[in-house]
Amino acid sequence: MADQDSQDRQLPASAKKLQKAREDGNVPRSRDLGHFAALMAGGMGIALMLPTLTGWLQRSLQRSLHFGVEAMREPKVMFEQLSLVTQSLLLVVVPMGLFMTLVGIASALAVGGWNFTLKPLAPKATPFKIISGFGRLFAKQQMIDALKASLLALLLGTVGCFYLYYHVDEFRSLLAMPLPAALAQTGSSIQQGLWLLLGVLALFALVDAPLQKYLHADKLKMSVQEQKQEHKESEGSQEVKSRQKQLMREASRRRMMAAVPTADLVVMNPTHYAVALKYDDTLMGAPRVVAKGADLIAMAIRDLARDSQVPVLQAPVLARALYAHAELDREIPAALFAAVAQVLAYVYQMRAAMRGRAAMPGELPELPVPPELDPHHNLKPSTKDAE
Repeated sequence: MADQDSQDRQLPASAKKLQKAREDGNVPRSRDLGHFAALMAGGMGIALMLPTLTGWLQRSLQRSLHFGVEAMREPKVMFEQLSLVTQSLLLVVVPMGLFMTLVGIASALAVGGWNFTLKPLAPKATPFKIISGFGRLFAKQQMIDALKASLLALLLGTVGCFYLYYHVDEFRSLLAMPLPAALAQTGSSIQQGLWLLLGVLALFALVDAPLQKYLHADKLKMSVQEQKQEHKESEGSQEVKSRQKQLMREASRRRMMAAVPTADLVVMNPTHYAVALKYDDTLMGAPRVVAKGADLIAMAIRDLARDSQVPVLQAPVLARALYAHAELDREIPAALFAAVAQVLAYVYQMRAAMRGRAAMPGELPELPVPPELDPHHNLKPSTKDAE
């Protein structure tokens, strides 16, 4: 089952999965590169300061080995002398150790970058499972790290053994040398052996750094199903999005229908389009579309307007042009100002006539609607009549 799962994971990790892995503290790190960098820094420090360190070590040994009868009788004097030697030793070892630590951290950041998170320290709520934990011991990452560590230990031990074997006479001759010469020879021998060990570590670091990046990317690979699931989670499922759009349309339709009774008139063709207009010269620069619809919605707008005693005028060309080019809750296009103005004037005159203040107007005159604004302008006459 695990083999089948690994075979399915052939796609590179997405940016979202990589970011989540970083938040969980899962970033590529190369221990071999860190070890090499730290030891390289220490080796270079020793090589640059070897003459100074040799003289300092010689003076420290002279002070520590020089004591009189009083020091042997008084433990306090011997303790003070030992404290001075320890302090002088720490003045060299501590800065060197801090420098090596900083170099090791910098080398680790060079592979995986800076990443600070406390999630790996958080307690896990999952139950302890011995079988699954035992199986992780034989995972690809663990097996590669174990083999690599074993091979590195074997090579370092082999190089160290051969170096000691070929320099055993040199180390034996140190016993016959004066102390200053023995210290200088010891420092030189240690430096040579350190360069050999650093060579082995450098070889492993050159292999381990890209290997860790590859293993990290391989571990985070995704299957097609995982990518689909991630896309669904980020974008939302199609069913949920469709339902949300439906609810938004219904809410917009309810608001639109609620505005129909406040309109000044409704312009429509016989059956297909209806547009409700409202104009207030104190608040609006031009008439505004408060509702529009086609087919069943147009019929609903018409019926609601009649129930609310809002005039409904048959103006097919204007209705089609307004439906096609005017947006809801926006002012009408400037090209339709003249046509709408005539319609409004007709409605105002009709209302005045109904109140006995003016004569009843005749038929609605032909409206100046630009032909290019009529979506049915290029259709056949029979089709226009049907619309």
